[in-house]
Formats: sequence, C-alpha cells, structure tokens
Amino acid sequence: MSKKIMIVDDDPAITKYLETLFADNGYEICIAVDGKKALDMFKAEKPDLITLDLEMPEEWGPRFFRKVSKSKDFNTPVIVISGLSSHKYSIPKAAAVFGKPFDAQKLMEKISDLLS
Repeated sequence: MSKKIMIVDDDPAITKYLETLFADNGYEICIAVDGKKALDMFKAEKPDLITLDLEMPEEWGPRFFRKVSKSKDFNTPVIVISGLSSHKYSIPKAAAVFGKPFDAQKLMEKISDLLS
C-alpha cells in the first residue's frame, strides 16, 4: 500500500512540482492551500507525512502545526519547505527543514527515510 503525503502550500508552482515529484516516486498525494483547509484535510485523509510551507494566507504553517500536533496520537512527520529564512517562525518538532529552492533528491531521500 502506498504512503500518502499531504502538501500544505499556497504556491501553485510548488504544489504542482511536489505533486509530480511525489507521484513519480509512488506516493499518494493530497493538497491543502492554507492551514485552515489543511486541518480538515489532515483529519479526513490521515496522511503518513506532511510537507508544510510556513507563510500562507488564512493560517500560517506554525499555527496549523500547533493545532494538528495537539490531535490525539499525533506522530506524523512534518517536513518544512519554506522560503522564509528566519528561524523565529520555525517548527521545533519538524523532521526536516528545506529552504526554497530545495534539492529534490535530498527531499526524496529524507521522505524515504521517514516513511520506510
């Protein structure tokens, strides 16, 4: 059974790129364009891993993460992919942090490690 990755990002170019990258590597994908939609999608889809942008409309990545990480038995790895270089918005419990632009091969290696 293939693993599911939830992409949380408001940039259509990034979501399309990640969607293609993950699908080509055999993963199922669901996409949320902001933190509000992401919370509902997380509950509905139960992804195995989340890639999270920090800066989005409606609800920022860190706020979404705070809410979702309070869910009972939350242990889904979160990989932050952000154009923000500032660490003041970072997520301390993130499994990894990648800046934009990122190295697709390194990202896939990290995902493979986390989901194997």
